[in-house]
Amino acid sequence: MRIEVITLALTASGFTAVASVAQRRAAAPASADMQFNWRFVGYLLRRPVWFIGIACMICGFAFQVQALRSGSLSLVQPITATELVLVFGIMAIHEGHRVRALDWLSALGMVIGLGVFLAIAKPAGGHTQATGSTWVLAALSTLVFAGVATSFAYLPGTNGARPSSARQAALLGIAAAIGFGFVAAVTNELSSHLSQGPIGVFSNWSPYVLIVSGGAAIFVAANAFRVGSLAAVQPGLTIADPIVASVLGVVLFREKVDLSAAALAGESFALIVIAVSVIFLSQSPLVRKMPFQLVLSATPQID
Repeated sequence: MRIEVITLALTASGFTAVASVAQRRAAAPASADMQFNWRFVGYLLRRPVWFIGIACMICGFAFQVQALRSGSLSLVQPITATELVLVFGIMAIHEGHRVRALDWLSALGMVIGLGVFLAIAKPAGGHTQATGSTWVLAALSTLVFAGVATSFAYLPGTNGARPSSARQAALLGIAAAIGFGFVAAVTNELSSHLSQGPIGVFSNWSPYVLIVSGGAAIFVAANAFRVGSLAAVQPGLTIADPIVASVLGVVLFREKVDLSAAALAGESFALIVIAVSVIFLSQSPLVRKMPFQLVLSATPQID
């Protein structure tokens, strides 16, 4: 059963990897005055590549739901963080002569770090549903933290200097990741009602909150991709999402992870390895330039 869950989560990660690239290609050419503007939504709706990203995101969501039906949120969501490695792998196959030794080392470090973290934390168990009061607390906390990250993205620097595009993209990526972590928790709640059929699903609050929170997270992510490169957005997006989802899994669904002193030290070290690997991998020339003709060959080059 654990192998099935890992396979489903990895498949979901593959689709979300393609979705990230497609969204970046769709949002990047938008003018600066469209940022956090409804005209930006209209602009995206006229970009065919945006719909490729949405379709891939929906497919990723479907596989994620199936994974969550059998596995815990604390197990599934960290695995989806491998999307950056999958993007890099496709690029490496396509243009292998440009791959640096540091790129391969970073990809390996991320995979090993994730494996070590899951082996030490041993996420398992938990309830299928959470109480209403804890959901309200989780929603408010998500909104506050995402709002703080978004606010910091636009705060002027020293001497009133305008914040750099890299800083804006990174912080907006973190804000979007916080939202996606909450979306994953709502998805976990939704998955527990699937056995009840359509009536059971749509008489519950989760699909409606999922639409609103998912739409908001996608909108923030689109603005992050418009502001900066994938290299600026992806580290925060890759790291913060599974961390937020795992915390929510423990708080909302009482999922069990090993929190002994020795385990916490090992888990912290593994997370540091993952974070450093993600940062280095996102700086790879392959990921920075992202020539994604393999999947989007009909789309003209933008970057």
